[in-house]
Amino acid sequence: MTSAAESTSRSARQAANSRAVKIGARLGIGAYGVTHILIAVLALQVAFGNRGERADQTGAFQDLAQQPFGQVLLWVVVIGFVAVVLWRLEQAIWGFAYESDRTKRLRERVTSAGNALVFAVLAALAAMTAAGSGGGGGGGQGATAGVLGLPGGQLIVGAVGIGIGVVGVVKVVEGGRKKFLEDMSVPANRAQRATVERTGQVGSVAKGITIVLIGLLVVIAAVRFRPEEASGLDVALKTLAAQPFGPYLLAVIAIGLAAYGVFCFFDARYHRV
Repeated sequence: MTSAAESTSRSARQAANSRAVKIGARLGIGAYGVTHILIAVLALQVAFGNRGERADQTGAFQDLAQQPFGQVLLWVVVIGFVAVVLWRLEQAIWGFAYESDRTKRLRERVTSAGNALVFAVLAALAAMTAAGSGGGGGGGQGATAGVLGLPGGQLIVGAVGIGIGVVGVVKVVEGGRKKFLEDMSVPANRAQRATVERTGQVGSVAKGITIVLIGLLVVIAAVRFRPEEASGLDVALKTLAAQPFGPYLLAVIAIGLAAYGVFCFFDARYHRV
């Protein structure tokens, strides 16, 4: 029985660590970059007054679907995202064995598991959009409303919001410190390395700020007991745009998100997969 379990585990690891999955993972990272560039374009439209656009992943996928061969491209994106999920799961379960520090090894594995979850959600959104269901919306509000209705729900939602905010702050700090370079084999060429570093720094800081904004909205929803205020990136960016000088700040964030998208192209090429 144990031998059969070990054989199954070994086969699963080999499949997740195959060349096809690695190539697909690079495709998925590149697709993640395209997604951020599309979100940046939508955010700029919101900044300049078009509040009807969805400035989030769903909006990006819907925009992509409307392009020539958009449905086909979306399914390619889905395949890439699924490959990233498999790759990250392999890391979460078996990865980082070379790391002697057990705490750091555990942290890296938990981070990989979190990334696998993120890309699984993105793959589902892209697949629903490609299938014509539009990717949906309001799921976050429904979940928040359900939790708020539980005993101690406000504290739970508030804690989740704080946790999201902390993740955003960590992203900002790690971006500023160029921690992303630890997982990349960046070329020795000084100009190329400088481009990777700058796009990674600017993009990571901008992405971190958007995560902090989402966390802040979740906390506000908990305090006010209003789940409709606890939505995702779209509401966060539109809330920012509605503030004094908000459109200008949103335009800066959009440029940062575009920089993150460009960085993802470098990451797709140089990340150690």
